[in-house]
Amino acid sequence: MSFCTAINCMDGRVQLPVIGFLQTRFKAEFVDCITEPGPVRIFAKTTDLIALNSIITRTDISVNHHGSSQIAICAHPDCAGNPVDDDAQKEQLKRSVIFLKEAYPNVNVVGIWIENNLHPQEYC
Repeated sequence: MSFCTAINCMDGRVQLPVIGFLQTRFKAEFVDCITEPGPVRIFAKTTDLIALNSIITRTDISVNHHGSSQIAICAHPDCAGNPVDDDAQKEQLKRSVIFLKEAYPNVNVVGIWIENNLHPQEYC
């Protein structure tokens, strides 16, 4: 069994497109889904320690117990949980990737941007 990890917005519109994309991109049978409203905001600001620690705890389970060797952090336009413009979200996405690469140096980490057409693409 092969696993990857998706740290994704809780928005239901982006769940299935991200899962399908990651199964193909990472050749993973299963995708561990960690959802929060606007997760890149949490990583970029690092002031909500409860939410940040919750995401890290769940990611640890995916990496350490399911053997996930790939993590995708995801963001999308018009996010109710992170109501900033696309450029700001994309900058937060980049900072989130850096944070996760430092936290998980032996895991491949990518940033995924899900455009309005619901087609995920590797952004960083």
